[in-house]
Amino acid sequence: MGDEPGPEPDATPPLELSEVLTTLGSARRELTRFMATYEFAIQEIETKVSILRGEFRLLHRYNPIEHVVSRLKTPESVIAKARRLGLGPDLDELRAAIRDIAGVRVVCSFTSDVYRVQEMLCGQSDIRLLELKDYVAAPKPSGYRALHAIVEVPVFLSGETVPVPVEVQFRTIAQDFWASLEHKIFYKYDKAVPRELSDGLRAAAATAADLDRVMEGFSVEIDELGDGDPGTDAVAEETAAEFLAFLASARQDRAD
Repeated sequence: MGDEPGPEPDATPPLELSEVLTTLGSARRELTRFMATYEFAIQEIETKVSILRGEFRLLHRYNPIEHVVSRLKTPESVIAKARRLGLGPDLDELRAAIRDIAGVRVVCSFTSDVYRVQEMLCGQSDIRLLELKDYVAAPKPSGYRALHAIVEVPVFLSGETVPVPVEVQFRTIAQDFWASLEHKIFYKYDKAVPRELSDGLRAAAATAADLDRVMEGFSVEIDELGDGDPGTDAVAEETAAEFLAFLASARQDRAD
């Protein structure tokens, strides 16, 4: 009896180790580049907000922006969300469908400042406003209040310009305090917050809203103060006088 024939050889030979490393290396570079555009977009938004803060510091006594924080999703969380949404491997598809990869939170003094700063930032010529949700006027059932804007900012790379979406949240100090506490409680109870605690959070949100309304009344006085002298870093009076003399001299020279 003859030898039994052996198994058919695999038509697709396994990848060489160098090929595997090349594939993984390419994927790593592509994902790193993708995530980097969001990091740069955050820096762009932070720079714009910083310039606004600087303008108010130099030209007014009142600055509507208290502080700014940012966050960037991890690559693992982006991949997990893409799978949940049933998205394909195309990175442009991910960029269009997942708009909260990059986030910036701008905390303001008063409710009117929330709208004011949002309009100033989103009104800039290189910012494209994609979506605006007003949870101040229409709070979430939990009591959450804030103004959410999805904006698109251009990121200038060495070989191309990439439009990157960034979620920008605008809150008052009271709204930010409440949201931070609610976030901690939400994850402490693994998203299953007891009803009595949820009721208490909604009541606290209403109290925070009342506080914002009371404090809003003080904003009129703050605005009036802003009509006075410039900030402490403004040009000195002696220098301003010298500048006026220079302008007068220049006008006289042109007239002659």
